Amino acid sequence: MKTTKFLGSIGVVTAAALTLVACGQSSNTSKNDNSGAKEASKFPAETPKKATKQGGTINVALETDTPFTGIFENGLSTDNYDSQVMQFGNESLFDVTDSYKITSNGPATFKLDKNAKTITITIKKGVKWSDGKQVVAKDLEYPYEVVANKAAKSQRYTGSLANIVGMEEYHEGKAKTISGLKLPDGENGRTMVIHFKRMTPGMTQSGNGYFLEWADPYHYMKDVPFSKLEGSDQVRKSPIFFGPYKVSKIVRGQSVTWVPNKYYWRGKPKLDKIVISVISTKSATQAVKSHKFDIADVVNSQWNQVKSTKGVDFVANIPLSYSYLAFKVGKFDKNKHKNVMNPNAKMNNKALRQAMAYAMNIDEVNSHYNHGLSFRVKTLIPQQFGDFYDSSLKGFPQNLKKANELLDKAGYKKKGTYRVQPNGKPLTIHLAAMSGGINAEAIMQNYIQQWKKVGLNVKLTGDRLMEFNSFYDKVENDDPSIDAYVAAWSLSSEPSQNDLYGEDAPFNMARFVTPENTKLIKDMDSEKSFDRAYRTEVFHKWQKYMNDQAFVVPMNNNYGITAVNSKLTGYSTKPSKGNSVWFNVGFAK
Repeated sequence: MKTTKFLGSIGVVTAAALTLVACGQSSNTSKNDNSGAKEASKFPAETPKKATKQGGTINVALETDTPFTGIFENGLSTDNYDSQVMQFGNESLFDVTDSYKITSNGPATFKLDKNAKTITITIKKGVKWSDGKQVVAKDLEYPYEVVANKAAKSQRYTGSLANIVGMEEYHEGKAKTISGLKLPDGENGRTMVIHFKRMTPGMTQSGNGYFLEWADPYHYMKDVPFSKLEGSDQVRKSPIFFGPYKVSKIVRGQSVTWVPNKYYWRGKPKLDKIVISVISTKSATQAVKSHKFDIADVVNSQWNQVKSTKGVDFVANIPLSYSYLAFKVGKFDKNKHKNVMNPNAKMNNKALRQAMAYAMNIDEVNSHYNHGLSFRVKTLIPQQFGDFYDSSLKGFPQNLKKANELLDKAGYKKKGTYRVQPNGKPLTIHLAAMSGGINAEAIMQNYIQQWKKVGLNVKLTGDRLMEFNSFYDKVENDDPSIDAYVAAWSLSSEPSQNDLYGEDAPFNMARFVTPENTKLIKDMDSEKSFDRAYRTEVFHKWQKYMNDQAFVVPMNNNYGITAVNSKLTGYSTKPSKGNSVWFNVGFAK
């Protein structure tokens, strides 16, 4: 099941998704079955290279138990489903290396001047929208207005973007334009120069959050007021892109049909048509086995049922993502655009949070349900970030004795089956979690029983698992019926944490703010952090601090396995191929 809240650079992490809960269990799954990980680790990151012929239609599965939202504008969309639907036309401004370093090989060139505190972006001549119009400088500037104008209600305005000169003034309505965005050749030129207050070490990496990596068709959207943009036909019904395919037909919430963009700058794409359609996670395995779809993600819990399927190539990777348990400790002040912590919040007790983390049997769940294809993560910095990842940390392996000791010491005394608060009042913790596949309910009930073992009375918010869109609506708006929640991130490819856990980050949905966290996050993006050794030290300190505070507890990541029709070639999960992958996918000769 895909239950990932999307964050980061559009076009780079659009393919990343996370299996948060299992969606089925084969009858022969043993308690300690880790066979899947051994098999997945041998799979390539792309399909075999073959000569490609022109033409053909492919069907792509969008595995979800809820309709996709259908917000097809990068500054307004926040979930991974819409990103998956858009990927065939939604090309990023920049190509990247396999380590996500920005290059000038893509639709736009990139030049950073550290001394001048500028980045210059130039769109290449011939990069055109699917209506034939050249992408111009105003198309580079306009996305910043969408994100920063309060009327548009984007969730992507952050403190990182406020580092652009004039961005705060525009966001606050004190200026009509963003003074730090310069168009030296005018709106119809092809160059934009971004002026920053300070430079940060991650700016050469895609997904750094300090500037945007997409364009919007200003000529097509300019007549729509910001307040009506999200619901407009330009965003919902007839979006246009400059990638290899253009939208032909949308069945709202269910499917989108794509056909070639005849103006595509790299040339003519290989396929005649791509149809991406919603399919229930419960039906995904049968769809793979019956070849109903040419490209479909494998449900990890059902790996044994599909691994012998003929006529498919399995492609695997470990995405930049993780699931997590978070505790609500405050609210987001929309007027001040910052998170405000409540010292009296029910979950604002470190011992309580740590105890809940230690009570969970995450390793056992992963082995029992997912054949080892899911695995416990130990910090909020994924291992893929190399030396920034602190390998010395153990995270929260199951330890019921430690959980009980923490609660006892903190004054959560038992009265009968359950513990009470230190003030003697009853303690009931309301947990929000998303609905999904066959085992979603069982896994959550398992954790509730684990917490009961240490005397904690945890109940599902509303007494049931929640639908994806409803879940995020409640979490983002700090619904008082939620004390804790289980969710997942699809991450940016630059490890700065400002947009996820900063004081003014809307995505900091636990709403925790401390002077130490703010200092560490600022340090990791500071001038000093151009020294990689210093930045590494800051990342290690932050991971230790976050594990100690346990406001957000990392849970799982997983192997992502995709079944691809063996007649296809050109499909890849490599970052360097991500921007051009759909231009290359086609049927082998």
